[in-house]
Amino acid sequence: MASPKLLLGRVSRVGYVYSVTTVTARRHPWFLDDAHVHALLEALRTSDRLKRTLTLAWVVMPDHLHWLFQLRQGTLSACLRDMKAGSARRIHRLRRTRGRLWQPGYHDHAVRHHESLHALVTYLMQNPVRAGLCRHADDYPHAWRRWPTH
Repeated sequence: MASPKLLLGRVSRVGYVYSVTTVTARRHPWFLDDAHVHALLEALRTSDRLKRTLTLAWVVMPDHLHWLFQLRQGTLSACLRDMKAGSARRIHRLRRTRGRLWQPGYHDHAVRHHESLHALVTYLMQNPVRAGLCRHADDYPHAWRRWPTH
């Protein structure tokens, strides 16, 4: 069950930019498999195609996702619920399995007007480097940003 502390101060407003981190159940490294990464990315693209979000950046780590996006319609919780359900469905279809793929809940941060999106994207892109998965952020295959960070 998600910690009630995750809900404190949560704001869900159309037009806001959010940085969200969500973790797999039991921190299982689902995303070491490229097919699972592609299934997750299809769920993000679906959210954009349905005009729920406008994705600005994402970084898929072995056991979690960092996603930066503008909420375009609906609520933050509905957006994350649909993305998690869609990605889990796709991955379970690939594996012919069932069960929980994601931990309940997520960590979100509503980006304030004074914050630099450029700095936030740069920070997100450095996650694989900090985790020791690559030497340079540009070498990590499971990250994308709408614009260059340099």
